[in-house]
Amino acid sequence: MTILPINPAENASPDALRAFLAQCRDAARRDGRARLVSISLAVEALDPLAVLESIFEPGEPHFYTERPGAESAIAGAEVALACTAHGPDRFAAIQRFIDDTLEHTIAVGDVSAPFGGPHFFTTFAFLDEVESGEPFPAAHAFVPRWQVARAGVTTTAVANLLVAPDADLAALTERVWRAHAKFSKFEYEGDTMSGGSAEKLRGPAEGAGMAAVREVGDYRAAVIRALGRIQAGEFQKIVLARALDLTAAGPLHPLRVLNGLRQRFPDCYAFSAANGSGHSFIGASPERLVRVSQGVLETEALAGSARRGEGASEDAALAAALLRSEKDLREQRHVLDSIVRRLAPLGLALEFATTPALRRLANVQHLHTPVRAVLPDGVRLLDALARLHPTPAVGGTPREAAVPAIRELENFPRGLYAGALGWINARGGGEFFVGIRSALVEGARARIYAGAGIVAGSEPEKEFAETELKFRALQDALLG
Repeated sequence: MTILPINPAENASPDALRAFLAQCRDAARRDGRARLVSISLAVEALDPLAVLESIFEPGEPHFYTERPGAESAIAGAEVALACTAHGPDRFAAIQRFIDDTLEHTIAVGDVSAPFGGPHFFTTFAFLDEVESGEPFPAAHAFVPRWQVARAGVTTTAVANLLVAPDADLAALTERVWRAHAKFSKFEYEGDTMSGGSAEKLRGPAEGAGMAAVREVGDYRAAVIRALGRIQAGEFQKIVLARALDLTAAGPLHPLRVLNGLRQRFPDCYAFSAANGSGHSFIGASPERLVRVSQGVLETEALAGSARRGEGASEDAALAAALLRSEKDLREQRHVLDSIVRRLAPLGLALEFATTPALRRLANVQHLHTPVRAVLPDGVRLLDALARLHPTPAVGGTPREAAVPAIRELENFPRGLYAGALGWINARGGGEFFVGIRSALVEGARARIYAGAGIVAGSEPEKEFAETELKFRALQDALLG
């Protein structure tokens, strides 16, 4: 990536912008191919989700993720350029797309600011291949036309555009200048949303209500079949999910549903990925898959569950029982051992505690072991992601035997459920989380997902109850 020492905030005018874009077009002509131009600006404090909601259009792709407790959020919408991939090579294919794009990128402005520069918003489905008719591909990455992000007290807005050798400079200048003016002093539109969408899309507060709830498949029977295969030695653990299909009285607004989730679960990853064809995959995931910042990789083993207590004493008793549970400790150890084994070929010196701690959320608590390592030279985020996904927390052990059995036992395609979603910046940093505690929303319909790890000793009724507990937050958000 070429970073030019130009401050777009100084001498900002349409004429100066047009002159800069003319330089970019000259570079594109020399290359014989389009250049990605990325312009970063520090702006007044903004809420990225509110910005995205204000200009939400169901026909435009977007990506959003936030950890409210960490005061970190990023949103991007519309597409400057994109790539799809599938098959066992999909992670490497996305990395090649990122590398090629950055090789032909010109960046100016506050590129070194938190969330400055172009970002690649990326989704990987649970499996290397997806079934016909699924709304999201096996792998997809895109650079948005605009992105806005908040890190603590710093808000950064970025405009990304392709400048082709034959680019219309007047049209490009007008578009970028209009975006610059909008984000420099953004005015939230509230219920008067872009394109009049507000009258057509409901949030839970508007009383959308559920007209129908339908269970997909027979979960208890699937658990029983899985236990038989565990006893036969086919695998040690398999994660089985349930799906519920909900139908509302009117169209749902996925971002307003998401707002309720981020408020209720500030320590989770609130997220929304929209495909531009009316489908949004939203949720509040408690599980980080991998994060890379300043050359340090962080991941975690999260498995084993118990509900939260009504009072402090009951909550402490449930936590103590979870920490003593042989079944849950064994399940969590499967996940940790897999992380160590999968990352070993990359030469990482992993650091982690020998015993798990507790990760407490609003409605559930888990066994949790953070893992970190310094990345060796030549090892990148997607190298680690390709080896980690899917973890035993959402797949099973051994992965090669458990994962192929999931589709047969669950009786529905997972798509992005339990997939890997996140972003990568131009410096090689980024963060991916697991797409669990999630829902696929389209119009008035929503399919919600929740899963549980099945090991020897699992009881179908208890596993069903665990998924009911995980469903509750999504149902409350959708039902209001």
